[in-house]
Amino acid sequence: MPDLQPELALDPDTAFYILLKAREFDAKEEAVDPDEGSNPSDDKAIDILEFEPDDAVEEEVAAAIDALNEDQKLDLIALAWIGRGDFSLDEWAEARESAREVDQARVAGYLLGMPTVSDYLQDALSQLGYSLDDYLESGLRTPVAPEPGIATD
Repeated sequence: MPDLQPELALDPDTAFYILLKAREFDAKEEAVDPDEGSNPSDDKAIDILEFEPDDAVEEEVAAAIDALNEDQKLDLIALAWIGRGDFSLDEWAEARESAREVDQARVAGYLLGMPTVSDYLQDALSQLGYSLDDYLESGLRTPVAPEPGIATD
């Protein structure tokens, strides 16, 4: 554990919201029977885990990421890298600085292209002392926006 915890520009509740949406996205699989005609109750609704053209999960997580300001996106990338083991928590400043190399317009695609990104985010947030269980018990399910009138960029 580092001597000083890094101060996040990204609200942990927003990070957990993105984590959970990314987990939904990770659980999706390519459709194996796009012309499926069975009743969902008969097949135990297994098709819910298949990507569909009108599936909003990817759009929801991408929208949540795209709505972040630059500093929040840098935090999110750094958290993913720390959770993946590319950096340690002691290397927070270096991870954030390296995150600047990711095109800000492509952060959502970059993170969603990272297999098990939700696990990486959960691990890094846990290292910072934030618990997914606590978030789930809090009942929050929407991203927490920055306070109005406070400059975030």
